[in-house]
Amino acid sequence: MNTLEFYFDCTSPWTYLAFSQIEALAARTDTAIVWKPLLVGGVFNEVNEGVYEERQRPNAVKKAYFDRDVMKWAALYGLKIGMPPVFPARAVALMRGAIVALDHDKLPAYAWAAFEAYWGDLQNISQPDVLRAIIARAGLDADTVLRRIGDDDIKERLLDNSRELIARGGFGSPTMFVNGDDMYFGNDRLVLVEAALTGRLPSNIPDICRSSRA
Repeated sequence: MNTLEFYFDCTSPWTYLAFSQIEALAARTDTAIVWKPLLVGGVFNEVNEGVYEERQRPNAVKKAYFDRDVMKWAALYGLKIGMPPVFPARAVALMRGAIVALDHDKLPAYAWAAFEAYWGDLQNISQPDVLRAIIARAGLDADTVLRRIGDDDIKERLLDNSRELIARGGFGSPTMFVNGDDMYFGNDRLVLVEAALTGRLPSNIPDICRSSRA
């Protein structure tokens, strides 16, 4: 069986797009998904600080294109996506909750509820009442989850996933690894992910920088 590691943070619209397709892709390719919730802000702080400058001073032409691009992907996938009034939202508690949901075999349901609340219903996922509703929609007990997200082991596991992604060369969400260290970033790379999982992508593709210097 193939393995696909899926590093993600629910505050990314591109991650919502990819997440909406990943379970069906895994079923088609006989692939086991290893869910890796993380804090994408921590990743940006370490290896991708340019994201913050781009948000503060966006290129108007590129922003118009990417905003439209998100909506095209959403239409293709049948998803409702808008721009939350609070963006980026503080998602520390939410993503700690994802670790707890993972322990209870409820990660996909929890992530769906979180993505739909934030990107579909445009709710502020940093608010306790919204988080409680997300937990309940995932079929979990809110008091239990909220108690667990304050525990040191849950906090550390979330941070470990972020550190692990950085150590493996990742720089954002969603990042996927196919059968080891074959890395892919972004919703639009799913076609390559599936090609890799089905053996249609050669394993000896050269690095363009190395090949141009050779």
